[in-house]
Amino acid sequence: MAHVPVLIVGGGPVGLMASLLLSRLGVRSLLVERHPGTAIHPKARGINARTMEVFRQQDVEAAVRKAGLPPERTGLIVWAKSLAGEEIERRVPWGRSERSADVSPVRACLCAQDYLEPVLRRCAEEQALGELRFNTELKSFRQNGSGVSATLGDVGSGAEEIVEARYMIAADGAQSPVRAALGVRMDGRRDVYDSVNILLEADLRPWTQDRPAALYFIENDRLRGTFLTINAHDRWGFLVNSLKAQGYAPEDFTPERSVELVRLAAGVPDLPVKVLGVAPWVASAHVAERYRHGSIFLAGDAAHEMPPTGGFGMNTGVQDVHNLCWKLALVLQGRAADSLLQTYHDERQPLARTITEQSLANAISMGRLQKTRETTGARPEYLNEQGMIFGARYESAAVVPDGSPPPAVANPITDYVPSARPGGRAPHAWLQRQDGDRVSSIDLLGKSFVLLAGARGGEWARAAKAIQATNGIEVTAITVGNGALQAADGGWRETYGIDESGAVLVRPDGYVGWRSASGAADPAAALAHAMGAIVGRPS
Repeated sequence: MAHVPVLIVGGGPVGLMASLLLSRLGVRSLLVERHPGTAIHPKARGINARTMEVFRQQDVEAAVRKAGLPPERTGLIVWAKSLAGEEIERRVPWGRSERSADVSPVRACLCAQDYLEPVLRRCAEEQALGELRFNTELKSFRQNGSGVSATLGDVGSGAEEIVEARYMIAADGAQSPVRAALGVRMDGRRDVYDSVNILLEADLRPWTQDRPAALYFIENDRLRGTFLTINAHDRWGFLVNSLKAQGYAPEDFTPERSVELVRLAAGVPDLPVKVLGVAPWVASAHVAERYRHGSIFLAGDAAHEMPPTGGFGMNTGVQDVHNLCWKLALVLQGRAADSLLQTYHDERQPLARTITEQSLANAISMGRLQKTRETTGARPEYLNEQGMIFGARYESAAVVPDGSPPPAVANPITDYVPSARPGGRAPHAWLQRQDGDRVSSIDLLGKSFVLLAGARGGEWARAAKAIQATNGIEVTAITVGNGALQAADGGWRETYGIDESGAVLVRPDGYVGWRSASGAADPAAALAHAMGAIVGRPS
């Protein structure tokens, strides 16, 4: 019988990222995936800038960008009556605009899932502490006093093995067998509209290369569909939504009929098209009532299903495990109380509800739930959700409030004001090294707790070292303004809301856990109290 601290069920982007994160945090894990390899269909494609920040902090950003398309190849969203016909509207998504550089040094990326997963798999397999087993399925499991006892089966041979795990992460997709076995209720709307994805080969460059876009929405009297950019050359997806509303059924999409529809949408009757695959699916908009069930945690699509209008599904899942894995590591290492793990649900589930609601609102505005519509396009919030991407704020026991109000915004979905108020993402600010090179505060985060202090914050830095010496929690202390790092543009302290004697404690997931706007009478006691509150062990 094998023993492992964490068993990960599911080898998609969420499971693979969990394996990589746990390894980097010093935790052994076993990932099992019933399929023989990574995805063979494009599935999710858009990776928002916050997820790319996570990839950057885990040293996989460059590999993901190499596998995907550069921003200039996907800079627009286009509506047209056909690819060769009249253009109705075009937009520049906020994540691909120049404005996004003010919020993050990291740009969004388009990388189809069948290109992304091999990158994440390779990076996860390079870690000594993470074992990945494809062609292996979870046959059954039960929880006991010490964790989870799981029976694994080899898909090819049928051989079975029992594995004992302290914790299990269910990243096994929208139809999650783990979720079903646990009897978890999903809150929201199920089966809101039906769709079919057609994967195809066709050279569409004559109608796309002068207006490179991630999505080409086709809307005319005969068809509503979407061309999905994959390699921007000869590999594309074509999506037909609202099948029943348009008078279609999944079985109608034979290769011949699929070619006919693609030609109709392209507006090119003799376009050479090769259909590579047809995949019907149904969109839902619901979220698990609870993310934690004893020693088992739901993540990704197992925890939340949302319409793809906005591209939040995979991004939300990757950020789920980014939130969860550092907490698992501290508890497994005996440096935090079990109560820290409850904050995973407390922080991620409310946010998933908001994202799911907004994704559904996008879908409704785009006519996904109806046969006809009066206007084309989408609501203004669509692909302009910087407030939801960067301005998400957690309220849990792992956040120590400082009494400050949240930034005032007119629309929390679209509007973002950088702030280091506890519970929010530590904002981007440019700093400068002694050699003159600029570095973003984002690049100082993501691998441990980080204490950022002002120029007169030496006592805070010494307090951070004392915490590491006494309880073993790694805290990287950085003072800005009196040593190797200076504020590059003078706005660092204003952005973080501290004076020269203040400090901010950033958690390993890049979210602010505590802030002191100025100095304290006893910095060591103040910081120890904050850390104790975050990890569930009050000092």
